[in-house]
Amino acid sequence: MGQQNDNGAPAATEFKLKGFNNFVRTNLRSDRFSVKRFHHIEFWCTDAINTARRFSWGLGMQLVAKSDLSTGNLTHASYLLRSGDLCFLFTAPYSPSIAAGENLGPTATASIPTFDHSASRAFSASHGLAVRSIAIEVEDAEIAFSNSVANGAKPSSPPVLLDNRVVLAEVQLYGDVVLRYISYKVPSQRSGPNPDYWFLPNFEPMDELSSYPLDFGIRRLDHAVGNVPELATAVAYVKQFTGFHEFAEFTTEDVGTSESGLNSVVLANNEEMVLLPMNEPVFGTKRKSQIQTYLEHNEGAGVQHLALMSEDIFRTLREMRKRSGIGGFEFMPSPPPTYYKNLKNRAGDVLTDEEIKECEDLGILVDRDDQGTLLQIFTKPVGDRPTIFIEIIQRVGCMLEDDEGKVYQKGGCGGFGKGNFSELFKSIEEYEKTLEAKRIAEPVTA
Repeated sequence: MGQQNDNGAPAATEFKLKGFNNFVRTNLRSDRFSVKRFHHIEFWCTDAINTARRFSWGLGMQLVAKSDLSTGNLTHASYLLRSGDLCFLFTAPYSPSIAAGENLGPTATASIPTFDHSASRAFSASHGLAVRSIAIEVEDAEIAFSNSVANGAKPSSPPVLLDNRVVLAEVQLYGDVVLRYISYKVPSQRSGPNPDYWFLPNFEPMDELSSYPLDFGIRRLDHAVGNVPELATAVAYVKQFTGFHEFAEFTTEDVGTSESGLNSVVLANNEEMVLLPMNEPVFGTKRKSQIQTYLEHNEGAGVQHLALMSEDIFRTLREMRKRSGIGGFEFMPSPPPTYYKNLKNRAGDVLTDEEIKECEDLGILVDRDDQGTLLQIFTKPVGDRPTIFIEIIQRVGCMLEDDEGKVYQKGGCGGFGKGNFSELFKSIEEYEKTLEAKRIAEPVTA
């Protein structure tokens, strides 16, 4: 057995990337516990309601549930957005003196029992608007937690039973991000009027006047990408405690430009529907890696972007672009016209001429692998800092049939846009240059 580092993961020296062309995908079905799906993403912020409404407006996600002062929660305000199976939770702290004034403990009324006032404030001060929790639904959160810790995971919160129905536990993932395990002792419904049952206890539905019924066609979380200082250590750590296998990998030779680059590994569960890519910066290039820029502004590792699966990316993008300048999200610059002139040769057997034209009009990038085709587009950073952003994707192909005859799409169909990375990097480089221009133009005087 090789050397191990402090968190029990294999030492970084044992890790060597093969690169995209030499990587052979092998699913060993090695999960250490039964994983069902992504459950939700929780953002920690300083103003939950306004942040939630901004994301609702920009992404077409309906504000469906709340846990706040009006529901008896004196600890934190939490608001839930939903579109299909995608759930975003936004949480901000109340003053801890509120609960103290009622002679209650600091988290006695919290609907999220792992919430911590001081940690939340420190998190927002360090990272700005950022993801705190990547939550996955598992068969048994107690088993997931115990197996994870037994295999090197750093515990964040031991299992907590909520209303005798739901178990919640957390382990550290990277930086200040936790991997949250959710399981239901009674089978949960994925929809219904009462979020207390299909989401988490002590959440109440929003009244109709509080949430405009938006829907741009976004249906689920496809993957959640993390940026870390050192890929070898992070990948070894997560692989060891989850048992997830390597689904794909990319080196700077695969995805970089002449100016900057990254290394990346994608981890996946047995069913390959929970995908956790991680990136590290590379050094010695003309410009600083975008990953390093993220790490500096985020003050450490964290979630770089969330890829949201659309059932109709053209519809989604038309709606999102309508709102780009009026409270929604702005997008990275589109590639040059030559990109779309060459697109017919690369994807003309999958996309019609009309669809290729719409890709050009909306700035959608197209890539494919040996299994299917990927349509994708990236927003600019969603907050003040050049850190977290959103990716909108649609996968085409890879349709399979399960044992019950139900047709579904294989996870990761079409890959992760390897052929588009250089175009994305060029866009980010140009965007970062606009941030640097003022600083360079006005030298500091004594």
